[in-house]
Parts: sequence; C-alpha cells; structure tokens
Amino acid sequence: MKRDYEEKPMAGHEVDGINELDNQLPRWWVWLFNLTIIFSVIYVLYFDVFKIGDSQAAQYEKEVARARKQQAAPAPALAAVAASLDEPSADPQILAKGKGIYVANCAVCHAPDGGGLIGPNLCDDYFIHGPTFADSVHIIREGVPAKGMIPWKNTLRPADIHAVASYIFSLRGTAPANPKAPEGVKAEG
Repeated sequence: MKRDYEEKPMAGHEVDGINELDNQLPRWWVWLFNLTIIFSVIYVLYFDVFKIGDSQAAQYEKEVARARKQQAAPAPALAAVAASLDEPSADPQILAKGKGIYVANCAVCHAPDGGGLIGPNLCDDYFIHGPTFADSVHIIREGVPAKGMIPWKNTLRPADIHAVASYIFSLRGTAPANPKAPEGVKAEG
C-alpha cells in the first residue's frame, strides 16, 4: 500500500510560486535526532536532577584549589634546585655548558678569556654592578640596556643563566692575555 505522500509528492505547499516537496527525512538523521534527545535526558538527570556529576563550576573550583595547594607546597626537589641556583656551581659539566654559552654569546663583548673588550673585564676584582654571584645572575638575566648589554631572560633558560654565571664566577682571579683596565668599585674581602 502506498502512502499518501508517495502518491502525491507535491503536497500543495506553495509560497511565492515555489512548490515544496513533501519528502521524508533520511532514517539515519531521524535516529541521530532521537539519540540526541535520549542523551540530553540522561545528561540532565546525571548533572542536574540526581547531582551525581560535578557541574562545570564545581570542577573549576576543584582544579583551582588543587593548583593553589601545589603552589603553596613546592616539591622538595624543586626547593633544592632553587636553593642550588643561589650559589655558583663547581660541577665540570655545568661549567663546560656555561663556557659554551659564554663563548657563543658573551665573548664578543667580554673576550673569550673574560678580559673585556667592549664590556668590562670579568677576571679582576672591580665590579660595576656588584661582586656577588646573585649580582652576576641578575645582570645576565636583566641586562644593562643603557650600556648595550641585552637581557638574556627571554633567550636563555634559568639553568643556562646559572651555568653562564657559574663559569664567569670561575674566571675571577685568572690572568687574561690582554685585560681591559679596571672599571667600577673594588670588591671588599
């Protein structure tokens, strides 16, 4: 038996001279539509009616609380690494890494042996920006743009800055081949 719409494909829908066909939707589309309705009912029951699952706001609050807890109590290993970055390293591998970075980036201004060219002599006891290891790390990280030294914080990782500062610290007291005249204030003690 033929259905009514199969006998009359034009169901008489006419607007502005356009006849609309009265076709059925594809079966896969109807099944997909029904599945979305079933999913939405399950979703509402799971999250809103029975409160089995957390809402987005509750999930967000849990993640924020977890992140704050992590920030408040840093891992002991990270604390040890942060503390070790305050002192110059004597590890040969770190010094070799620092020397490689120094030769590639710093030797142009400070000479390969640290004696100073455009930049100051790094081997003597006179310092423009401070004699401590922390001062060296700060100068490498932040630079001295007024004197032409760029900040390296965006180019080098903190571990690389530490390695370069450790290498520079190891140059103190050495005798470069052609040292630049002392600049700054002589370090005490």
